Amino acid sequence: MSTKSKDDSMLKIGLKPFLTAFGILFILIVVSGFLTRWIPAGNYQRILEDGRLKVVADSFEYVNSGVYPLWRWFTAPIEVIWGDNWLMVLVLSLFMIFLGASFTVLEKGGVMQELLSGTVRRFQNRKYTFMAILIFVMMFLAAFVGVYEGLVPLIVIIVPLSLALGWDSLTGLGMSLLALSFGFAAAVTNPFTIAVAQKLSGLPLFSGAWFRIIFFIAVYLICFFSVRAYAKKIEKNPEKSAVYEADKALKERFSNENVLQAGDEASPAKVKAAVFFGVCLGIAILFMILAGLIPALPSDAAFPTVALLFLIGGTGAGIIVGYMGMELLKILISGAMNMLPGIVLILMAMSVPHIMTRGLVMDTILYHASELISGTNPFMAAFYIYVLTLFLNFFISSASAKAFLVMPIIAPLADLVGLTRQTAVLAFDLGDGFSNMIFPTNALLLIGLSFTVVSYPQWMKWTWKMQLAIAGISMVFLMIAVAMGFGPF
Repeated sequence: MSTKSKDDSMLKIGLKPFLTAFGILFILIVVSGFLTRWIPAGNYQRILEDGRLKVVADSFEYVNSGVYPLWRWFTAPIEVIWGDNWLMVLVLSLFMIFLGASFTVLEKGGVMQELLSGTVRRFQNRKYTFMAILIFVMMFLAAFVGVYEGLVPLIVIIVPLSLALGWDSLTGLGMSLLALSFGFAAAVTNPFTIAVAQKLSGLPLFSGAWFRIIFFIAVYLICFFSVRAYAKKIEKNPEKSAVYEADKALKERFSNENVLQAGDEASPAKVKAAVFFGVCLGIAILFMILAGLIPALPSDAAFPTVALLFLIGGTGAGIIVGYMGMELLKILISGAMNMLPGIVLILMAMSVPHIMTRGLVMDTILYHASELISGTNPFMAAFYIYVLTLFLNFFISSASAKAFLVMPIIAPLADLVGLTRQTAVLAFDLGDGFSNMIFPTNALLLIGLSFTVVSYPQWMKWTWKMQLAIAGISMVFLMIAVAMGFGPF
């Protein structure tokens, strides 16, 4: 992996991480293509409900759609631009471009160090308290409010903050991306997962929250103590960091001494720029929280709104520190160009579900899974729902989209096998969330990693033990829910 010079942006994706992710995604595209040849095509009927297509149970039928063309396997990264998810592709691409542009301005203008210096000065002697609070806040917002995508931009601040506190980029990701993912998966009142799944199952809204709160606490403890143990290890011996070489240039730039010195020597203009960006950041976070709490606010607009506020904050900060005209434009374009490899990876990641959907095999998989669930006992039924959702999450990252696909079929099947619908919702939620940080087809994972020097293999090597522990505790809670008849029904 290439390290970055001091003049490079932190967000510039290295050649080795890009080629590694590209190779993995290319293999997955080919595998998806082969699945369209191996699995028979089939379809469920769908009806429009609350603006989304809902699957009609017992409506599956095989169809003769012909063989999905080989050449379309390799044109899929282009086809997704005008496919069913074209809006998501556009929003994610603009999100990365805006973030890359604004963050590069903050770096070049020395505003980033000013943003970090106050927090470092306040918490450098209580940094593990800071870690505990930050992980909790991230998990809480994701679990209770459903804020996830909108907080991903904070990675560009939390990772340098981690370096300034003496840790590494992986620790920064643990306090941001990992915490958000674990919180979203350990959902308590998440309106995009729990609320949708419970509504489709006919359950009272947010019923059973007490059990999910206990699970949330257990997941928080695993996340915090795992990240804390790693941070303490590399604090004692920095060379044990999994990204030691890749982090060298960034550690020099964002060292504790440099950040504190930059804060002491900051000009009034840099202080004003930091305040301006901080206000934009605060408005963005507030908007994300309100979008999750107030149904009248357009939640779909939250993600692009946050990206736009980051661009406004970064551009405004650049103007305040003295960048004007063509000079500012060149920096913005330079930052945006740094994100182009990440956009290529997003197009490839979204090609996998595109091929599976256009090949008409997703419904066939769902049908055979439902047949398997219907002929088993409650314990195995809960496990199969978990595995089914886990598998579907590889191809469909949207939790609410999966709920509209799965729950209309799963909820009646749960009644037939003696499994409570509340437990079925829990199995769905557990299968949906945690794998978001495993599957390379998840665009947010690729975006989060592209904001750092961490490659996908390094991420997997660092998180697999935590993911295994989470999978184990998920099974324990799921089996307890089955045994006690987790309800109300």
